[in-house]
Amino acid sequence: MCDHNCQCSNNDGTRHNWTTEEIIAIYNKPLMELLYEAATVHRKYHDPNSVQVSSLLSIKTGGCSEDCAYCPQSARYETEVKIENADMMSVSQVKAQTLRAKSAGASRVCMGAAWRNVKDGPEFEQVLEMVRTINKLDMEVCCTLGMITENQAQRLAEAGLYAYNHNLDTSEDYYKEIISTRSYQDRLQTIENVRKTNITVCSGGIIGMGEALEDRANMLVALSTLNPQPESVPINALVPVEGTPLEDAEPVAIWEMVRMVATARIVMPRSQVRLSAGRTQMSQEGQALCFFAGANSIFAGDKLLTTPNPDINEDMRMLNELGIRIQKPFETHPQPATVEAADSQYHSLGENPKWTRPTHKIERNEEKKRVKVGK
Repeated sequence: MCDHNCQCSNNDGTRHNWTTEEIIAIYNKPLMELLYEAATVHRKYHDPNSVQVSSLLSIKTGGCSEDCAYCPQSARYETEVKIENADMMSVSQVKAQTLRAKSAGASRVCMGAAWRNVKDGPEFEQVLEMVRTINKLDMEVCCTLGMITENQAQRLAEAGLYAYNHNLDTSEDYYKEIISTRSYQDRLQTIENVRKTNITVCSGGIIGMGEALEDRANMLVALSTLNPQPESVPINALVPVEGTPLEDAEPVAIWEMVRMVATARIVMPRSQVRLSAGRTQMSQEGQALCFFAGANSIFAGDKLLTTPNPDINEDMRMLNELGIRIQKPFETHPQPATVEAADSQYHSLGENPKWTRPTHKIERNEEKKRVKVGK
């Protein structure tokens, strides 16, 4: 194990040269030893009795052109998710939802749109106004909009965006078995574009898609070797949805989630590790173990974009039972300033970039596409 004072570490002791073998060794430790180590790291860098609560809002649902094997929002698959919000949610609707989330105890609103990438134009201008509106309500605001350019990231930063979510999903090798419509490098480039601003980065992945332990470790290698590491790391358990290529995937065992959370906590000690999708399949005792292992952020609300999630009141009762306080907005990073559109330094460049489209095909994804076409 590398000495935390060596040159491969930052001055704060955060390492950026973890290897696959080291991470697998951590993941496979006897569970009680792993929990103890993760909890020790967690207590060193975080208040172990506080959790950040976010509310996720789908501002444009369904009809995505991507072929992500896990996603019911793909236009390629026959699922129960229909194209909604064709004209996108209005700013006033987003404001009302934000006030509702704030009154329920959330400190952050995350807005998601089923886009491959951001295109300059009226819809992006509307998103920028949503960001300004939420930030002025003294709430952290996060967006997940697909790939973005440096100029688009700068415009979001000016509007007051607190965080940008762009998950790596899995390892670079296994990524090719899940998605064929965009490249892993495009994910990394988007994160790099965000890093050129004052926006914090939220990036994690999904387990339970048929990947090997080595793939989980390599995803953590990719995340932990980013410098700086993401401020927020969502760990999702796949929620299989009928009609998607992964509809028959085996459920993720709670022990796998606990181990993944604990390992992420150890290799990314300062990040907020987010216990994300799949919580409806977890008991409250299982979730408590994840909090002990280092998870200190959750999504609350009845849906995570399109998949079920525990009710926010149920979550609040659970956190109260555990003696966990809810973090207030901007506890970990200062609130960004909002620059009005008329005063912006960055303006629309009319960008509609051609992000990478790999040439390989994934047979199970193609099969589900043929099923929809056949109907």
